Amino acid sequence: MRTPLPAASSTRRGLIAAAATLALLGSGACADAEPKSEPQRGPDPEVLIDELVAGLSRDKPYRDPDTGERAAARRAARSLVTGPNAGTDLDQVFNDLGFQAHRGADPATGRPFDLYLATGSDDRSWGAVLVDRSATPRAVIEVPHPGFDINTEKLGLALHRKVPASVLLIAGAHRQAADGDADVAHNDKSLFHALAAEFANNGLDQIQLHGFADRNLPASDAVVSTGSASVTPVARRIADGLSAAGLDACRAWVKRCGQLEGKTNEQGRAAAALGSVFIHLELSWSIRRDAEARNRVVTVLAEQLVVA
Repeated sequence: MRTPLPAASSTRRGLIAAAATLALLGSGACADAEPKSEPQRGPDPEVLIDELVAGLSRDKPYRDPDTGERAAARRAARSLVTGPNAGTDLDQVFNDLGFQAHRGADPATGRPFDLYLATGSDDRSWGAVLVDRSATPRAVIEVPHPGFDINTEKLGLALHRKVPASVLLIAGAHRQAADGDADVAHNDKSLFHALAAEFANNGLDQIQLHGFADRNLPASDAVVSTGSASVTPVARRIADGLSAAGLDACRAWVKRCGQLEGKTNEQGRAAAALGSVFIHLELSWSIRRDAEARNRVVTVLAEQLVVA
């Protein structure tokens, strides 16, 4: 008669269970020792720009850059467009001008960006330069009066996010600071102007965002002009697009628009001398205060700037 095999003893079963537990613990320990690293997203440009604008005041200090600082700004603008020259440390150039470098992936678009932001620790209140690093820049979106022309910085950032290969240039002081010297749209000695003019000199189209009080031109929602520069197809398309989106757009090349045509704008004058594209856009407060209306404007502008 065949004798049956004995059942496994309780001691043996305990050893097997302990071994299995140790194996599981061991694999868990390895996982804890080598955790998967999350990609670094970097800061949100919107938060940093909002902080910049929230701190603006007509009582804060501002000064124009000196000759050497303007030359450095032009060098930085060229490097942003064409790539740094041998031996050029772009972060160091901006740092010497009072800017701090921030970079990462824009949480709204996923595209890589470089943001150079004036620290505001002294009278070099020179703003922000936000560059889309997914492609070589070919357009500049300019906000010369942040905080004063309310929500133009919001429009600028939203447009930048809709236009790949764009640069967002924002002034860093209240328009009325330093007895009005900080009004960079009318100051050709400003760092804002040095950057904008050099971008234009390197072939980038410019669109500059402004705002007006409803009472100053009650019959219009927007004024489209080219300042001192020649009227261009993109300016006509933008005006037509705004009209199609339900806005009453005054075309400065057709009629007077309440002295909102930007004829004395210094960036427009530089663009005229260079023969480059410059769009001067004024938007009423009724449009700028309404998020849906701002979105309509941004959509029109983005469509036409991408075509351009």
